[in-house]
Amino acid sequence: MRFTAFATFLASASAFTPAAFVPSGVVSSARPSTAVSAFTSKVFTPQEVNLADTTETIVKGGRDLFPLLPKAFEGIEKIGVIGWGSQAPAQAQNLKDSLAEVGSSTTVSIGLREGSSSWGEAKECGFSEDDGTLGEMFDIIKQSDLVVLLISDAAQAKLYKEIFAAMKPGATLGLSHGFLLGHLDSIGESFPEDMDVIAVCPKGMGPSVRRLYEQGKEVNGAGINSSFAVHQDKSGKATELALGWGIALGSPFMFETSLRSEYCSDIYGERGILLGAVHGIVESLYRRYQRQGMTAEQAFLESSESITGKIVKIISTQGIKAVYEQFEGEDKATFQTAYSASYKPAKEILQEIYDEVSSGNEIRTVIMHGSRLDKYPVGKIDGTDTWVVGEKVRAERDEDKIPLNPFTAGVYVATMMAQIDVLLEEGHPYSEVINESVIEAVDSLCPYMHYRGVAFMVDNCSFTAKTGSRKWAPRFDYILDQLAYTAVDNGVPVSDDLIKDFEAHPVHGAVEECCKLRPPVDISLFADTSTKEIVIN
Repeated sequence: MRFTAFATFLASASAFTPAAFVPSGVVSSARPSTAVSAFTSKVFTPQEVNLADTTETIVKGGRDLFPLLPKAFEGIEKIGVIGWGSQAPAQAQNLKDSLAEVGSSTTVSIGLREGSSSWGEAKECGFSEDDGTLGEMFDIIKQSDLVVLLISDAAQAKLYKEIFAAMKPGATLGLSHGFLLGHLDSIGESFPEDMDVIAVCPKGMGPSVRRLYEQGKEVNGAGINSSFAVHQDKSGKATELALGWGIALGSPFMFETSLRSEYCSDIYGERGILLGAVHGIVESLYRRYQRQGMTAEQAFLESSESITGKIVKIISTQGIKAVYEQFEGEDKATFQTAYSASYKPAKEILQEIYDEVSSGNEIRTVIMHGSRLDKYPVGKIDGTDTWVVGEKVRAERDEDKIPLNPFTAGVYVATMMAQIDVLLEEGHPYSEVINESVIEAVDSLCPYMHYRGVAFMVDNCSFTAKTGSRKWAPRFDYILDQLAYTAVDNGVPVSDDLIKDFEAHPVHGAVEECCKLRPPVDISLFADTSTKEIVIN
């Protein structure tokens, strides 16, 4: 797919200032103490949750809420899901199945480019030209009351004018990422004022959205948490529609954000602990452990496997601090040493990433990269020694023998905590911080990394995510090697203040609360599914 170069950057960085990233009712502070994200609904029942020293409003999902979907989708006769990348197959099928289950007359159609290679896959999933549920993208856009725009970010930036012009009067634009708003801000434009603009943003890759939906059918639902945003509400019904969309996707709970807050935290997160940072951490530790005398296989086991097969599983069900509490004596001291040495170097890079995203620079990087694809296609990264060895280790894996390495844990947890602190200091609410820094990592992305490898995850995520991961992973690799590990090797004392801050951090209680909202289903990557992981050949 070819894209035009990014338009001239016209707006000042003030268009992206963190002050714009606060949902309605949320008070911004370094660590919010009384923030309340309060929204109302006439269809669903919001409830308050206490996250650290804040109170936020959420809607809990579940299949028992499906009978409310016709009311939430009132006036929506046709949903057009545009695209067939990571999110579209999952969202389209989940929407279709949920609405059909309650006898809703709302139909779901797929819109693709003429000649799209995904046409056959969409037909395999039950969408067809014969019944009008599969067609050329602009034809589907013209017919739809809700246009769920899931083409690539770079394609959105290229085609937004034609998309807006094609939408019929009164139609709602639905997004699952705030990238397009970031692009419009950067060139001094905005969405047309005569339409509702909403977002429902699952905090996980598309295949996990579908897999967990399928696997949760017998336990009143399981899925991926979603944030939602109402950017424009001309009809007065936008909140209900956004909540209905999220419930239909199978989200265990939904929390409010703003579209600007979403794109900033999301693009930032995938360059950090979700993808870029974990990639860089594994590469740096893999080399370090070999320098210390380990075989390549043992080095991979103690780095990548320890993260994806042990550390994140503890975090998923018990919280971040539970990893630390697994250790005693010398192992606890090793964790503290690694944490103390890694936190500030990791935070330096993470703050730089946040600044690049919030200023609009990272959005420009993605679109400029898209304009070069015809000359420089994106290749794969799985041919290097780290990932070749990883393939062998996975083939011989014994899950019961995966180690909980205290040094690896210290580096990984320090980076996760640094990411959390940057977001809190920039005014993001705990619900968004935890989902973008913890839940998406441990419940969606890392299980796929464990199943197929970190390199596979980087190679097969969205264009925006893979662009950022490839750009920033080497920065984490280098700074940890150059600053963190040299500090350890040179005997720099552990910072007692950093350890005390970690032990007493309010995010631990907030994560534990989120663990209580977790559905009782772990994603199974071996179960039958109607979705496909995208593979670059």
